[in-house]
Amino acid sequence: MNLTPPPAASTPNLQALREAYRSDKAALVATLLAPLPTVRGIHGLLRRFNRLADRLLHTLWKASALPPGLALLAVGGFGRGQLLPYSDVDVVVLLPGGSHAALGTDTRARVEDFIRNCWDAGLEIGSSVRSVQECLQEAADDVTVQTSLLEARRICGSAALFGRFEREFRASIDPRAFLTAKTLELRQRHNKYENTAYALEPNAKESPGGLRDLQTILWVADAAGLGQSWRALAASGLATVYEMHQLERNEAVLLLIRARLHAVAGRREDRLVFDLQTTVAEAFGYRSASEGGSHLPLRPSETLMRRYYWAAKAVTQLTQILLLDIEDRLNPPQTPPIRIDERFLDKGGMIEVASDDLYQRDPHAILETFLLFQSSSALQNLSARTLRALYAARNVMNSAFRNDPVNRAAFLHILQQPSGITHAMRLMNQTSVLGRYLWPFRRIVGQMQHDLFHVYTVDQHILMVLRNARRFFMAEHAHEYPFCSQLAAGWDKPWVLYIAALFHDIGKGRGGDHSQIGAVAVRRFCRQHAVDRPDARLIEFLVREHLTMSRVAQKEDLSDPDVITAFARHVGNERYLTALYLLTVADIRGTSPKVWNAWKGKLLEDLYRATLRVLGGRAPDAAAEVEARKRDALVLLALSALPFEAHKALWDTLDVGYFMRHEATDIAWHTRHLSRHVGSSRPVVSARQSPVGEGLQVMVYTADRNDLFARICSYFDQAGFSILDARIHTTQNGFALDTFQVVSDNLPGHYRELTHLVESGLIHALQDTNPLPEPRRKRVSRRVRNFPMAPRVTLRPDEKAQRWLLGVSASDRAGLLYCIARVLAKHQLSVQLAKISTLGERVEDTFLVQGPELQKNAAQIRIETELLQALAGDAS
Repeated sequence: MNLTPPPAASTPNLQALREAYRSDKAALVATLLAPLPTVRGIHGLLRRFNRLADRLLHTLWKASALPPGLALLAVGGFGRGQLLPYSDVDVVVLLPGGSHAALGTDTRARVEDFIRNCWDAGLEIGSSVRSVQECLQEAADDVTVQTSLLEARRICGSAALFGRFEREFRASIDPRAFLTAKTLELRQRHNKYENTAYALEPNAKESPGGLRDLQTILWVADAAGLGQSWRALAASGLATVYEMHQLERNEAVLLLIRARLHAVAGRREDRLVFDLQTTVAEAFGYRSASEGGSHLPLRPSETLMRRYYWAAKAVTQLTQILLLDIEDRLNPPQTPPIRIDERFLDKGGMIEVASDDLYQRDPHAILETFLLFQSSSALQNLSARTLRALYAARNVMNSAFRNDPVNRAAFLHILQQPSGITHAMRLMNQTSVLGRYLWPFRRIVGQMQHDLFHVYTVDQHILMVLRNARRFFMAEHAHEYPFCSQLAAGWDKPWVLYIAALFHDIGKGRGGDHSQIGAVAVRRFCRQHAVDRPDARLIEFLVREHLTMSRVAQKEDLSDPDVITAFARHVGNERYLTALYLLTVADIRGTSPKVWNAWKGKLLEDLYRATLRVLGGRAPDAAAEVEARKRDALVLLALSALPFEAHKALWDTLDVGYFMRHEATDIAWHTRHLSRHVGSSRPVVSARQSPVGEGLQVMVYTADRNDLFARICSYFDQAGFSILDARIHTTQNGFALDTFQVVSDNLPGHYRELTHLVESGLIHALQDTNPLPEPRRKRVSRRVRNFPMAPRVTLRPDEKAQRWLLGVSASDRAGLLYCIARVLAKHQLSVQLAKISTLGERVEDTFLVQGPELQKNAAQIRIETELLQALAGDAS
């Protein structure tokens, strides 16, 4: 390699350079956390981070005295001029020769010294040393390298070498192949983030709608020779002036969020994690209503996240439009579009508007687009031209558009179609048509729910519930929830449920009872859309009462005939009951993967069937129900070859309450295991795979004592089980006969070893006479830590004034139930019934308790105070 002999290298004062760089960078970070004059001020600030790094690299390059034929290039985000505070400073040392290996010993040593000095001076550098030919070869082999080099700029060194690299690199790019590779990369990245911009902790760089999507547009446009900036894209006709402004504005929002994430975290952090959302929001100047900020009852973090989601949604729309447009330019269709009618064309399976101004001239065509999308399986998407026309027609979708009778009929018709409803509604939301037409829906787009229950934004949850309700009516999904599908098969107007699903949470975020707010909104919708009065009344009932069935099933004693009678009276008839049941199942399933389980499904189905019997004219008859369950249990016992009348010893100790609270299968199971152990001095524990198909069912029979429930909870806590349900019964001879439904994240595929482990371990725990152990301190989830809910405790006598109802509401954490049980044991309160309800990361538990201390007001206050301390994690 023929290079001009370099001058002697000098030794830079790395400590001084490091301190100066750190000081200047800290000043820029402080500026970043101060309010900027405009959002777009972020570009200038990032360029200052760039210049700071450039100056230091210049100094170190000069001190290294490298041969003049080499060049130092900035690549990636550094090359783009968007260096974030804690992003890597990516550089390439460009060589003029054929390969890195051909470097002379002295030059190699100086390059190594330069890179080492960069680190020692405080630059977090990502470096590579390549010749032009090596750059071209690696770019051909790896699209990531090719993308990085696409944004290369010269920092210092040989301008001629950089010019040669630019010419040869640009000539080597195949725009079509590059577009294909980046499109596949984008899809894979979106799949990684579950194809949603609405994650509760999105990655501002990588998530759908994040900065990487915008960079992808510019990369493929640059490779295709269409421009390197948003203004260049507008000049080339790829983007409209309006789209250009939207792209610039939303890019600035996302850059500012990402930069402030770095500044707040003090490290490279691109995720809007719960721990940082509030601090970043406050850097934007957002304050809660109580601090004199927004009039809406929103947290600062919720305001920030709504802004993020709106930006991400716009980016998602524009990315789809521009990438489709670039694809059309690089790969023109081989066949002309097929005319569908005078307004629409079929362009390779995509709906294309016949003219760019169709929606401006004929606003009715907007909703007709989605009806057409539903009606043909051959039409799978909207073309870039159609998406652009919809994006530009936002001003058309005004109050006159919403009040137009033709549009109202079309919207209702979309919901009444036999297929394609979920896809149409999702597409309407993605293109902002749904929020523009259904104005109350627009208010909940991108709205977070910090209730430890929902894991989706309100609009995404609503569309998830709509999808779930829709699946009940699709034969291909009948295996998922057979009973729901069976009921749906006999339902005549599915669209009634779809409207209720759209409105059930539409009142969120306005303060007050969202169910009542939603009921008012849907009543107005039905009146405006000429929905028949009987259907309108049912829809309003469903929206107003969509939480009622879940509450009754999970919090009240379903073995109490009065509970069933009261619920049946509230529902009124079978049609209302069936609709409410279907909506309730769809709603719970659409909240969080953690919330739905087989036990909740069984409780809801039991409530439905019991209520249906009452509505059918069969008044609850406790005596008849008990006799029927006894007969069914005896049939099951006969099949297991239990000796004649072997059941009597146990059954004689059981009262009506036991037989009302347990099904025949459970009664037979208890009897098989206890018939020879009635009054046993040694605890009897039996475990089996739960009949509902999830987790274990565990029976405990032992002499009753006040701390029994607490000891059982302690064992399950230590063993890593969560209790879903506890049926507590005290026999007439003073023994506890309790049944627990438990689950664990670590359950194996087979249960034999696990049941043996539980049986032996729980017996050992019950025989322990030592004081109750201290609750284990366990870490709570980040979501609970950052969005805690104030614990609540209610204690009141039941309707018969014989026992007390204890209600508990708090953020969930491991061992919480044991903490509660420990307080009850301390005050010698026996638990008669426990309804354990875990809603995502929130618990809503109800206990039926009794004990002499409950007769004293002072003792009641002490119990409630200690329970609140336990729920808050302060109990010892």
